Amino acid sequence: MKDLETYVYILNSPVGELSLVANEKYLTGLCFVKNKSDVPDGKRKKTDVIAKAEKQLEKYFKGELEEFDLPISIEGTPFQLSVWNELRKIKMGTLRSYSSHAERLKKPKAVRAVGSAIGKNPIGIIIPCHRVIAKSGGMGGFSGGLDVKHWLLEHEQKVALMSKKKK
Repeated sequence: MKDLETYVYILNSPVGELSLVANEKYLTGLCFVKNKSDVPDGKRKKTDVIAKAEKQLEKYFKGELEEFDLPISIEGTPFQLSVWNELRKIKMGTLRSYSSHAERLKKPKAVRAVGSAIGKNPIGIIIPCHRVIAKSGGMGGFSGGLDVKHWLLEHEQKVALMSKKKK
């Protein structure tokens, strides 16, 4: 994937600016923009993949989308990829502890390594690392800031509750 051109698009959202990073085929990043240095290098262009991500994120923030369906490509170690793939299985409105996540990976003693890998998640929100909290109920860390993590979790709780009422 390294030979493909990288494109960046800045999206305004209820949790602040997000940078969507993609090539012509895949979404490769979603980062929280706190200052100009947080914007990755790449041509400023809204590709088809970025447009699809933008539409899904808009629906997510409106409470109309619970699962993302986007072509993504992420690079990491085999361990990081296993952690990130397991994150994608956490349903909206559900919380999981770091230790529980490690147990699901059959690596119960790797809680710190799991936390480190979660902290390096390249596609925030879409790969829902914000749904992982400390066993004690503490928030842990979050690249977008704890206020954003709280907002996302409250938003998802409301959406999940409304979804259950409709069924």
